Amino acid sequence: MSRTPDTVSKLTESTYKNVMDQFNPGLRNLVNLGKSYEKSVTAMTLAGKVYFEAVSKIGENATLSPVSRELGVVLMEIADAHRKVYNELDENFKRFHKDVINELEKKTEMDVKYMNATFKRYQSEHKVKQDCLERSQTDLKKLRRKSQGKHSSKYEIKENEYMETISSRQMDMQKFIADGCREALLEEKRRFCFLADKHCMFSYQISNFHEKAKDMLSVKLPSWQEKCSDITKVPDTVETMIDGLATTPEQSPLVQRYNRNNVESAVPPPAPPLKAQISPLANMFNPDPRSSLTSSSDHNSDQGSLGDDSLSRSTSMSSGLNVGRKSRVRTIFPHTAGNNDTLLSFDDGDIIALLIQEEKDGWLYGELEKTRQRGWFPSSYCRPYTESVISNSNLSTPVRSLSVVSLPEQDEEGPVLLPPPDYSDVLPSRPAVISTPTSQKTRRESICHGQAETNCHE
Repeated sequence: MSRTPDTVSKLTESTYKNVMDQFNPGLRNLVNLGKSYEKSVTAMTLAGKVYFEAVSKIGENATLSPVSRELGVVLMEIADAHRKVYNELDENFKRFHKDVINELEKKTEMDVKYMNATFKRYQSEHKVKQDCLERSQTDLKKLRRKSQGKHSSKYEIKENEYMETISSRQMDMQKFIADGCREALLEEKRRFCFLADKHCMFSYQISNFHEKAKDMLSVKLPSWQEKCSDITKVPDTVETMIDGLATTPEQSPLVQRYNRNNVESAVPPPAPPLKAQISPLANMFNPDPRSSLTSSSDHNSDQGSLGDDSLSRSTSMSSGLNVGRKSRVRTIFPHTAGNNDTLLSFDDGDIIALLIQEEKDGWLYGELEKTRQRGWFPSSYCRPYTESVISNSNLSTPVRSLSVVSLPEQDEEGPVLLPPPDYSDVLPSRPAVISTPTSQKTRRESICHGQAETNCHE
């Protein structure tokens, strides 16, 4: 492609102006955008580190669980791997700031002065050469006007000299324009090469970063995925503990106490070998202290005051809530057991539940209600105990039945919708509905209303 010297000169000037008016301002803008890019990545890495620090904390809590310990370790390893990725990203962007942003900023400030000086030098040299060529051409024209009509041979030698000078200056001018154009184009390309080379280096660093990130994450990723693939799998120690609880359940303290009471009540300690002493004041309450409460072991036909007749009468006089309770007596004299562990100590007015209904040589076996202690005690020291009964007719305020009181009032509630279970891959097609008293009542009303309309139509 051949061009005239003037066209090439214009190309040179436009190349310099393009670098000064477009490339350098664009480079300044690129530096500002690079700084913003660096800040945004720094903020992202900081947020990522904080996020995975929280993931690690949750993993630490999970390690305290016997069934989720392995998953807690997995969460901590995932958080640690991502922290390493973000640390590597930080290092890469530190190099980006040093190798790209700083270099571009420094080159931009220096290049503005350099390109201005280079362009002015080219323009000044081009003007000097252009002026010299034009003067030689002007001198040649003057010489030719003088040589017309006169001794042409006299001016022929000078004309040849001017021609050689003009030709030499034209060649020099063309060479200067060509060299200037080449220099301008190379200056432009040098700057674009610098910019592309810096970003190629940054791209190479980012490529290495992604390779390292891939290695750090993909090495342990299959094992992490395997740990959370089966949600029903539990450690062997936990499985053994659960199986042990399922096969040999531990009884509650209440059950143990109930069993112990049953055993103790079924197998009481033996009765004292001697007959029970009769209280000297027992005749004040009953002339025959034994006839109302005790039954002598020598007279089997008489069941005593604690027999079935008196106790059944006291039980029948009590309210219906007392049905099924053990026979109870109230003490009328204090009694001290002393060093005998099988005897029962009590004060007058205490309530004793009889564990054995039959008397043995004047002794009864029971449990003191206020201390829950058990033992043998003289039958003449107590009398049958009956609770006072309050008639329902004397109550001024009616008492609601237990079933009505215990039922929650749900007359104004609608049907309860059960949400789908969390962390489940299979979602139900529609939520389940639990019928409430309101829904049942509404359904009954609708049935009754439908029957009424059918009867009306009939």
